[in-house]
Amino acid sequence: MPRQPRSAYIVHTDHLTKPSHFATHGHWYTSMVASLSPATNSSCVFYVYDTAIHGFAAELTHGEARRLSNTPGVAVVHKDRLVHLHTTRSPGFLGLDRDFGIWPDTNFGDGVIIGFVDSGIWPESASFDDTGLGSVRPSWKGRCVDGERFNASMCNDKLVGARSFTAGMSLATDDFLSPRDKAGHGTHVASTAAGSEVPDTGLFGFARGTSRGVAPRARVAMYKACVLHDCSTAAIVAAIDAAVKDGVDILSLSVGGLDDPDFYKDAMSIALFGAVRAGLFVACSAGNFGPREFTLSNVAPWITTVGAATVDRVFPVSITLGNGQVLTGQSLYAHTTNRTEMIRLLPSNCSNDLGSDRIRGKIVMCARDFGVYPSYGVAVKKAGGSGLVSVSPLDRRMDGLMVQPFTLPAVTVSAREADRLSAYIDSVPDPVASFCFTGRMVTGENRAPVVASFSSRGPNHIVREILKPDVIAPGANIIAAWPVESPLTQSRSDARRSSFNIVSGTSMPYPHVAGVAELLKHKHRDWTPAVTAATLDSHGRGISDNSRTSSGVATPMAAGAGHVRPQLALDPGLVYDAVEQDYVDFLCALKYSAAQLSMFMPGFAGCTRTLPGGAAGLNYPSLVVDFSNGTGVRVLKRTVTKVSEGPETYTVRVVAPDQVAVAVTPRTLQFEKQNEKKSYKVVFRSKKTAVGSTQFGHIVWENDGHQVRNPVEFRWT
Repeated sequence: MPRQPRSAYIVHTDHLTKPSHFATHGHWYTSMVASLSPATNSSCVFYVYDTAIHGFAAELTHGEARRLSNTPGVAVVHKDRLVHLHTTRSPGFLGLDRDFGIWPDTNFGDGVIIGFVDSGIWPESASFDDTGLGSVRPSWKGRCVDGERFNASMCNDKLVGARSFTAGMSLATDDFLSPRDKAGHGTHVASTAAGSEVPDTGLFGFARGTSRGVAPRARVAMYKACVLHDCSTAAIVAAIDAAVKDGVDILSLSVGGLDDPDFYKDAMSIALFGAVRAGLFVACSAGNFGPREFTLSNVAPWITTVGAATVDRVFPVSITLGNGQVLTGQSLYAHTTNRTEMIRLLPSNCSNDLGSDRIRGKIVMCARDFGVYPSYGVAVKKAGGSGLVSVSPLDRRMDGLMVQPFTLPAVTVSAREADRLSAYIDSVPDPVASFCFTGRMVTGENRAPVVASFSSRGPNHIVREILKPDVIAPGANIIAAWPVESPLTQSRSDARRSSFNIVSGTSMPYPHVAGVAELLKHKHRDWTPAVTAATLDSHGRGISDNSRTSSGVATPMAAGAGHVRPQLALDPGLVYDAVEQDYVDFLCALKYSAAQLSMFMPGFAGCTRTLPGGAAGLNYPSLVVDFSNGTGVRVLKRTVTKVSEGPETYTVRVVAPDQVAVAVTPRTLQFEKQNEKKSYKVVFRSKKTAVGSTQFGHIVWENDGHQVRNPVEFRWT
């Protein structure tokens, strides 16, 4: 009989039922595994979880996992799954200033510790220099561990923790057996959130300036759970468990996929619930699967889910066509020239013809969803091509493009410019074009923020009643630290190296939000950080959506409550707090069983009360009004906490579509003191039985000093 293959499994346990004759939970778990078959022993267990979540991870066969699920004390057994990893200008764009406001008010986040679950860190980077920082607080329990090309002495008062959790994962991808970062992802996001000030940085002359994180005096703890860009859930949970035990203040993750399961089946969601129970603020990326709907990752309400937007900075390059038309795109091609010679344009399928002789001496035009990667440029150059026009058919305008550090003359253009280019190519037998590379960076002229097309969109595919993403933040073309030995692109043949790199993705915005949370934690240790957002862009107009498939206006499905504004977050006026019991009531409203709920709350006996309004009744800073079941009236309640000082009165203002009547009771909220709570009720009445597409509105509580705006989604189908 052939041997069954072994795989990694995550075993959730009821740790309260441990038999007394076992000295530790670890001994109990290894005994469970050893009892399954002669082939299993203590070496099969490679993680023990005892803080954010309870249980262990082990290498098991399918049959052993099935038998283990029936063992007393085991709640459920899940097969491990693989998920994937999803600056000089962005702090200034967020309104952060060295001399006034939230930075000096919070001493730049000094003393707060942010934990990153990611691909590791490059400790030699100047972004992790600890000059001017005092010692880490005595209560900190984290540590740095030795490993391949990494030793504990590389840590300092900036990088206060570095551990690796890659047991059970294949390292055939040539990553380091240590916290050292090879992918570059972890180094980039850690420096985005908390990088020290580094003068005169840039990439090949682009984006020159002083680089610093959103909270430049905060401390960094790295928990490596990814091998290059692949991350095991078992490792992620072990990293979360360690971070909570070590005592981080903020937890930051950028992993996920399109197939996130229900919360009770998702070990990562359960572990992050445990982190929030322990008092941590958790920020996660929304995912890079936009602009399609229902593509969000990390949608649990105890997680702050962050989408990606642009900043007011572009790297323009012009293309002159043979008929005199001038198109504008973006590029990080490092060589400057006023104008290249006119060269034949050749449309390509970007695939099997990249190595053909027909490319030699021509400018190749390739189209992919968000433009082609630099590796395509490498292939064009290898085939003798003279240049590349990368078309991003899903991007409406040039200022939302992902710029690329191409190795040959190349530029990325939006759908609008690509239409003009295609029309020209179709109009002449021998289309030609030339490039103009000036190496310029233009700041402050384009509208921003704009929701990036790649940023994942709602609705929430697990619980429609929770509106996600929560906010957007800078995520397009962000410069931050990079390992000096790693390629700037994902191409192995890219020999270029730099200590800073410009990268796009929803991995870039969530550390901005984590950095803002760090600043708030420094100022108000007793607060649950309220991420305050704005809905207007730099030109005073509503935030737009760069996806060509959208109407051009960013809805809450793409932008959540809006773009994060750190200065407003320091004094938001009112916040919507949700505590442990609120989340338990929410899970009860999802009809989770006592056994399923016990994975979130060990020892849970059963649901004892009903959440008015169902899952939509969670005290969340957005509202989802569902008329799809034929009900013409929905009633939701919210409670706000006043965090500003002194007496204050707020008046409500409602914006809703014509098809809905909205009544808020009471119409005013009068507060006498800080931390006072007030509740209000909203009655929504649909004027039609069915309207069709989802529509949006908002509820605003405001006075002369504060404006608290909450998005509302209305749906009929």
